[in-house]
Amino acid sequence: MARLYDSRKRILVTGGAGFLGSHLIDRLLDMGHEVLCVDNLFTGTKRNLDHLHNHARFEFMRHDVCFPLYVEVDEIFNLACPASPVHYQHDPVATTKTSVHGAINMLGLAKRLKCKIFQASTSEVYGNPSVHPQTEDYWGNVNPIGPRSCYDEGKRCAETLFFDYHRQHGLEIKVARIFNTYGPRMHPADGRVVSNFIMQALAGKPITLYGDGLQTRSFCYCEDLIEGFLRLMDSPREVTGPVNLGNPVEFTIRELAELVTQLTGSKSTIQFCPLPQDDPTQRKPDIATAKDKLGWAPTVPLERGLVDTIDYFRNLAA
Repeated sequence: MARLYDSRKRILVTGGAGFLGSHLIDRLLDMGHEVLCVDNLFTGTKRNLDHLHNHARFEFMRHDVCFPLYVEVDEIFNLACPASPVHYQHDPVATTKTSVHGAINMLGLAKRLKCKIFQASTSEVYGNPSVHPQTEDYWGNVNPIGPRSCYDEGKRCAETLFFDYHRQHGLEIKVARIFNTYGPRMHPADGRVVSNFIMQALAGKPITLYGDGLQTRSFCYCEDLIEGFLRLMDSPREVTGPVNLGNPVEFTIRELAELVTQLTGSKSTIQFCPLPQDDPTQRKPDIATAKDKLGWAPTVPLERGLVDTIDYFRNLAA
C-alpha cells in the first residue's frame, strides 16, 4: 500500500527496543524515515535491533522516559512501558512512573516541538469489563488498588494527560488502545499467554491454564497492529482516539492451548492453576471506530500468526 508520509521525517520511538517498538521501527525505516529509538532496556532488548546496527537512518539512545529528554524530532510514538504482568508487577512503582512521568515528559517535548504524538495505551483501561465487546466510550471496571493497578491506572492516567494537553495546549494527539498482540520478538519469559504456551509446548512441559480456561482473549498479529498504528498517526487532526486496535475474533484460552499444542507437535498436557486476581474473564475489541476512521481491520488469522511466532521461538532456543 502506497503512503504514508510525503517526505522523510525524524521520528522518535520510545520503548523502541521492545516487541512492538522494534516492529514499528522496521516499518518506519522501510518508509524512508529517520528513527531515534529511546529505551532504558528494562524489558526491551538490543537483540530486537541487531539487524539495524549499521542502518544509516537509525539511532539508539539509552534513556529512561521518567526523565526529561531534549531532542529534535518531527513526530513521537510513545510506547515506553512494561506491558506484561510479570514485568510490570516486578517494580510496580516504576511502572506507574513510566506511564505517568513518561507521558508528561513526552507531552512536554511534543509541546515544545509543536509535533504530533502517539500514545500506546491498552485494553487494560477497561479492567474486567461489564460491557462486551468493549467500545471506546466504555469507562471500564478497574480495581485501583490491586496488583495490576500500576499498569491499568498508569495507562488511564496517561490517557488523561494526553487529552488535557490536547484541550489545554492544542497538541495533536493520537491514542491507541491495544488489545492482546503477539508475534516474533515477544520476550520468551514475559508471562503472556501466547509466549507462555509456545515455550511450554516446545519444551514439552505442561501448559498452564489459569481458572477453567474458558476466559476469552482476542489475538492480533503484530504486523496488523503496526499497520493500525501508522494509519492512526496518518489520520486527520480531529481523529484523536482513543481507538481500539485488536482482533475481534474471540478464542478461549483453552482453544489457544490446544492450537499451540497442535502446531508445535508437542505432547504437552494441560495443567490447571488458580486464576490470578483481577484477571479479566473476557476481552474482545469493538473495532467499528478503526474501520470507520482508519479503514483498518486485522487480516492475519491466528493460525498463520502462531506459525511465524513458533518459528521465532524455536530458532531463539536453537
